[in-house]
Formats: sequence, structure tokens, C-alpha cells
Amino acid sequence: MIDIILILIVVAVIIVLVIAARQPADFRITRTGTISAPASATFPHVNNLQNWEAWSPWAKLDPNAKNAFEGPSEGVGAKMSWAGNNKVGVGSMTITESRPNDFIQFRLEFQKPMQATNTAEFAFKSEGDQTTVTWTMTGTNNFMGKVMGLIMNCDKMVGGQFAQGLASLKAVVEASK
Repeated sequence: MIDIILILIVVAVIIVLVIAARQPADFRITRTGTISAPASATFPHVNNLQNWEAWSPWAKLDPNAKNAFEGPSEGVGAKMSWAGNNKVGVGSMTITESRPNDFIQFRLEFQKPMQATNTAEFAFKSEGDQTTVTWTMTGTNNFMGKVMGLIMNCDKMVGGQFAQGLASLKAVVEASK
């Protein structure tokens, strides 16, 4: 009887590993929100990393996280590092491209709870007094990331945080008009 149970466990593990190996290596998570303000009023809240504290969903997950800033206060080369609880982890983000009122790209480097390097982007599209902001993160899953993707829906989890962040960004920008 124990032999059969052990064989079933081994078969189950092999099936999970095969399914994980067949998962896509690349991922993309995107959420969009509309803010009742022009891009010129919205852009600085993202381009200046010190402004993130007011709207970032991760600031609310760990209000005691330690943040450090390097380089310029905004635009290309601006860098923020953080160390927080297990919900926030340890990592940094650096602005690698910044086109005023149009586009910002970041290099995200996560150290804990898992090591990963991803790209995040914010695109701003103005139409009158409205700005559509699209927040995207892309990257490559290593094998452990693929296994984790079988257990939890990363698009739903991270996408939900992006949606919260965009809602908070909307509230901050619209309140400052």
C-alpha cells in the first residue's frame, strides 16, 4: 500500500514538473486607468519616485518599509530601493527611459522573496482633460516562476495591485488639481 502511495506521489510530482516546464517563459501584466487630468499633471507623480509613497499599492502593504533614493530626483537614472515585510520584499527600480507626459520605463530588480529582473512601463495618452495611463510589467519566468504560476495567478495578483495603484494615482492626481 505504501509503495502505491509513493508511486502516485512521484507520478504527481513528475506531472507538475512537466506541466510547469511547458508554461510560457515570458509574461506580461497590464492594467489601464483613466484620470481626469492632463498627462502633464499625471506624469510627475510617476516620474519622480519620491511621489510614489502617496499612491503606490506597496506603500500600503508595508508602511514601515525602508526606501532609499539615488541619482536624480526624477527621470532617467532616478532609483528607488526598498526593504520591507514579506509582502513587499527587497528590491529596486531605476528609470531607464522617460519621455515627458508620454512614457516611462523602469528596470525592476527583485532580491526577495524571489530574485527576478523585469521591466515596467507607464504609457500616458491624453485626450482633452482625460489621461489614460497603462501600467505594464514584462519579464521572463525561470522554472520556479513557472511552478509558482501553477499555484497562484500572478496576473490576477499583480494586476490587482496595479489596478489599486492606478486608482490611488487617480485619487492623488485629481485631488491635487
